[in-house]
Amino acid sequence: MLRYLPFLLVLALWIYAFVDCLNTPEEDVRGMPKVAWVFVILLFGEVLVGPIGWLIAGKKRRETGPGATQAEGRWIAPDDNPEFLKSLRPESEERDGE
Repeated sequence: MLRYLPFLLVLALWIYAFVDCLNTPEEDVRGMPKVAWVFVILLFGEVLVGPIGWLIAGKKRRETGPGATQAEGRWIAPDDNPEFLKSLRPESEERDGE
């Protein structure tokens, strides 16, 4: 069973990169057109050149994650973000009034 693990990991990375490439909007693709990346991933997937190339060079990285904002050049967690906390206040005030 353990001898199949490397093949399964390569297959999983291959499939992940392929699906990620298909779901990425065209404006977020770097280096080559999206169709070219799909062919590179499919043709060079067994040797991991295509999938790793896509993950490193093909896709733009997000500057902010979900729920995170950037202030003064540093990341702020949602519970420390004043804008997020302000958005919660009306809901909590409604509960206090009941």
